[in-house]
Amino acid sequence: MKVQDTVVVVTGGGSGIGAALARACAQAGAAQVVVSDRDAAAAETVARAIGGHAMAADVADEAQTVALIDETERRFGHIGLFCANAGVSVQGGVERPDADWQRLWQINVMAHVHAARALVPRMLARGGGHLLFTASAAGLLSQFDAPYAVTKHAAVAHAEWLAITHGGEGLGVSCLCPLGVDTPMLQAEAGARRELMSAGLLSAEAVAQATLDALAADAFLILPHPQVREYMRRRGDDHARWLQAMRQFHAQARGG
Repeated sequence: MKVQDTVVVVTGGGSGIGAALARACAQAGAAQVVVSDRDAAAAETVARAIGGHAMAADVADEAQTVALIDETERRFGHIGLFCANAGVSVQGGVERPDADWQRLWQINVMAHVHAARALVPRMLARGGGHLLFTASAAGLLSQFDAPYAVTKHAAVAHAEWLAITHGGEGLGVSCLCPLGVDTPMLQAEAGARRELMSAGLLSAEAVAQATLDALAADAFLILPHPQVREYMRRRGDDHARWLQAMRQFHAQARGG
């Protein structure tokens, strides 16, 4: 996947990893970078700085996602790279009310489904295109807050399904799973958990560059933090031992 001369859309592009991805794509010579965020002013600030275009959209609403895709292709041509990056979190476990679970499900999972539903048939028909889904190491390691870990785990599964089902038909699929990244979401964490996640902390810019490098290599799983790959290897080697290690990790995050 080469970003140069490609029309790129980044959701959740008003801050954090999304904003860094938008900047990195512009620097890599994208034909057009559309920065989308439900915060229209934040999207406009990023877009103006990189010579891109801002479009406000709330990806929790399928109609707005489809409108974002349709308007981008009407104005700038075929989308070559769609970065489904918008995501939200909430603290807590299974005690969180259904409304919180549903909100995270809608944004962390269904927004990806809606983007794929609109774009996959178009990309297959024209012989190519790439979908980048931002999930999280939490989705691979089942860590931190239950609604976040579960929905990010589902986002990884969705990306895998697309890669398995359509990867041989010209569709590119990648899944970004970072650990600690210096973003507003991390800064909102408190105490031991923020301290634990800050070990090996990467900037959003470093994650964006690692992502572009991985896209150039047609990688599916993008792991900017190498320790995550090791955690996954241990999971496959001895699942029971891995669960015990993850319990210890979870206790550290809670300050235990």
